[in-house]
Amino acid sequence: MPDDQQTISDFRATLLDGTEKDLADYRGKVVLVVNTASKCGFTPQYKGLQKLYEEHRDEGLVVLGFPCDQFAHQEPGDEEQIGAFCERNFGVEFPMFSKIDVNGPDAHPLYRWLKSQRSGVLGGRITWNFTKFLIGRDGKVVGRFGPNRKPAALEAEVTQALRG
Repeated sequence: MPDDQQTISDFRATLLDGTEKDLADYRGKVVLVVNTASKCGFTPQYKGLQKLYEEHRDEGLVVLGFPCDQFAHQEPGDEEQIGAFCERNFGVEFPMFSKIDVNGPDAHPLYRWLKSQRSGVLGGRITWNFTKFLIGRDGKVVGRFGPNRKPAALEAEVTQALRG
């Protein structure tokens, strides 16, 4: 299927507990996909992501966290450690997935698609942890935001996507 006809519903990923998740389960929702890390200067963004999720989940927002250790070894933990860290330090309730690669030959298919839909400052490559992709209710990417863009600063885009 050509990239421009794909949606987030065409992908699967593994949750932290090892369960395979069909991302079609999020069909009709607004999805914020974020590559995360536990030992990064941007790690406090977990708190903002959780707040955004809490404020808008009843309207149809879901945040999906994808831990990645490709940037300065800032996600050294295993799935159990990552889950405990997120819950203990930031009260994360949104779905967290198993550690993946976002760049290179082993990049997760979801991330290959996301980057093909919205390139960033340096082309398609993800440059650091906490890069965010906003996906509309139709399953298509509507925005890409760099790590410096805090979750609270996405309020207008999220609200607009929720209104569809």
